[in-house]
Amino acid sequence: MNDVIIRKITKSDKDAYFELADLFYHSPAVLHPVPEKNIENTWDELMRSNEYLECFFAVKDDEPIGFMLLAYTFSQESGGKVVWLEEIFVREQYRNRGAGKLFFKYLDEHIVPTVSRIRLEVEPDNDRAKALYSSLGFTSLPYEQMVREI
Repeated sequence: MNDVIIRKITKSDKDAYFELADLFYHSPAVLHPVPEKNIENTWDELMRSNEYLECFFAVKDDEPIGFMLLAYTFSQESGGKVVWLEEIFVREQYRNRGAGKLFFKYLDEHIVPTVSRIRLEVEPDNDRAKALYSSLGFTSLPYEQMVREI
């Protein structure tokens, strides 16, 4: 995919972001859809600053074909800033053509120098994603995550 570029989203990308986020949250990659209000809150935070979140599009012929949503935190365990790969999504017709790897190349070149760890979640039965992540050097952690919704 030599003709695909990765770029940070802008205010003019709102409709495309909402469309891609909706596709992601109605895909097998997630446990369940999220309320549209959550996507709106995320958009608002993305437009407010890049302190907690950043989002990047993969673009081909001026059309967003996927997105990567990053969230930042600090970890004493890793000794520094951590980036969570919150979401990565590529439109179905563009999958298996290198866009996912292009996102990770961008991550390695532009984000990795500023953090001490990259974390991500993957559905246990998403073998394709796990194979990609493993090929890029990710390993499983023996942690079980727990959550308390507020």
